Amino acid sequence: MLSTSSFGMHTGLITMTGNAKACLWRGITNVWHGSSRSKVCRLQPDGYQQQRSFRLQISADRGNVESGIPATPKAIEADGGERLFQYVQAQVREPEILRTLRQETSKMRGGVMQVTPDQGQFLAMLARLLGAEKCIEVGVFTGYSALAVAMVLPDSGCLVACDRSEESLAIAERYFRLAGVSQKVDVRLGMAVDTLKELLAQGDAGRYDMAFLDADKRMYPEYYELLLQLVRPGGLVIVDNVLWHGTVADSSVMDTKTQSIRDFNDFLLNDDRIDYSLVTVGDGMSLCRKR
Repeated sequence: MLSTSSFGMHTGLITMTGNAKACLWRGITNVWHGSSRSKVCRLQPDGYQQQRSFRLQISADRGNVESGIPATPKAIEADGGERLFQYVQAQVREPEILRTLRQETSKMRGGVMQVTPDQGQFLAMLARLLGAEKCIEVGVFTGYSALAVAMVLPDSGCLVACDRSEESLAIAERYFRLAGVSQKVDVRLGMAVDTLKELLAQGDAGRYDMAFLDADKRMYPEYYELLLQLVRPGGLVIVDNVLWHGTVADSSVMDTKTQSIRDFNDFLLNDDRIDYSLVTVGDGMSLCRKR
């Protein structure tokens, strides 16, 4: 999504300032300053306040970030990422109940943790494609993604919804009731690791069609191993925030959370138990199909 057409054949340095929920494929407004060797691009996604800065080394003649990442698609260069992001959101068939939940959550402290509408629709589509009946979500927050999935499950379906925040789960449960899907959602308040181990202990290994992981990033490896046991062969484990606002691509960012996500991404890339694809939806989602 980074335009390099004016860079020439040298390597340029881009400084990008964006908010905490921004990533390489979200909310770009191209505002260029200075000479062709030094460019500034300000990320301005709608509705997010916390700011984060990161630096990306660009091989300008090929459009590569660090190495090996394809050049910016022409559609993004031509239109600008912010307009493209808004266009994508406008293509979401967002039910009114989800829109209302999203708007309420956006006003809350920590509202930036909410998934975007296209992510919710994407998860619902995956559940439909799998013919999913049993799903798990680790990290429910106020329930947008869980509700999107529960609404497309059959009447006999079940979504185990794990979160440790009583306050956010109360909001989620209210919307489950409003949407008429409470009977499909098994809400589990507490540490998700304990819940997942409990499910395995009661003989649920291989009985779930899809799992969505959006919780403590440093716990991803442990959650993943448990979820991989719980999903059936051909089932999906979907992991959110794997681009971590784009900072995974910046070698100068070395905080423990960012590095843990880099390490986890590399682990998934080499895990021969799954078919794997990292997609640039939202803040990055890894699709892990159990072989």
